[in-house]
Amino acid sequence: MSDVLISEVGPRDGLQSVKGVMPTADKFRWIDALVAAGIKEIEVASFVPPKLLPQMADAAEVVRHARQHKGVTIMALVPNLRGAENALKAGVDKLTLPVSASHAHSLANVRRTPMEMVDEVRAIAALRDATAPHVKLEAGISTAFGCTLQGNVPEDDVIRLAAACIAAGANDAGLSDTVGYANPRQVRRLFQRLQAEIGDHAGAAHMHNTRGLGLANCLAAWDVGVRTFDSSLGGLGGCPYAPGASGNVVTEDLVFMFEAMGIKTGIDLDKLFAARIPLAEGLPGEPLYGMTPEAGMPKGFKPFD
Repeated sequence: MSDVLISEVGPRDGLQSVKGVMPTADKFRWIDALVAAGIKEIEVASFVPPKLLPQMADAAEVVRHARQHKGVTIMALVPNLRGAENALKAGVDKLTLPVSASHAHSLANVRRTPMEMVDEVRAIAALRDATAPHVKLEAGISTAFGCTLQGNVPEDDVIRLAAACIAAGANDAGLSDTVGYANPRQVRRLFQRLQAEIGDHAGAAHMHNTRGLGLANCLAAWDVGVRTFDSSLGGLGGCPYAPGASGNVVTEDLVFMFEAMGIKTGIDLDKLFAARIPLAEGLPGEPLYGMTPEAGMPKGFKPFD
């Protein structure tokens, strides 16, 4: 049993943000190692045209491999209906659709306005209902805390957009700090507003560590009832269509923080550190981050009980 769900996004968010292309066999080894560590939800791929993101050209093959692991939710990002069709054919358990609250970022990222993306949510939900009703659909409200292209993103716009996505058929809507602008006070306030607006449909916290506040923002989200957190092994990741976006929250540091507080993640830290090996071997020379794996575990460490 765990108190929080750590959703590992490195195989998608991390890999699409680096220049190198990880060989498919190394992706398999990395995903297998994440599962062995106790990760129960993994975003393994993005279903986009290979000419745009060659790192994701093997998306369907990766999904098919990941599905061999029972009891693990296999998730993929889809930017549109075509991507959703391909992901559902591959057999994903969950679809996540990026819906940006920033008009400028939405056009740069998916070439649609935010409200046009709500229409895309509706179309994907209809397809899902007709062909694979067991599959969950998540709307990730990106640039929810600010945008390097637009600047300020009004909170009212974020909440309206999340509510519109739920009304269009998404199972839940989470908030993403795509460019690392968020601070803990802002995180508490916006998630409380989200919960008041859409109740149990309020989803994950997807924080970036661009300005060093990733863990603090996750803890602020925990304080107001968020129980699902996106993170990336080694801190890989950052939106390629948002200038200045870098650094997902490091999975290893996030798990250590929660476990040290007695908040159960269900993840074995030693095995999680070991999962860095196939990642490093598959992307030689790519810098990996994380304070906990570098410092090592405190002597005699036991999760607080």
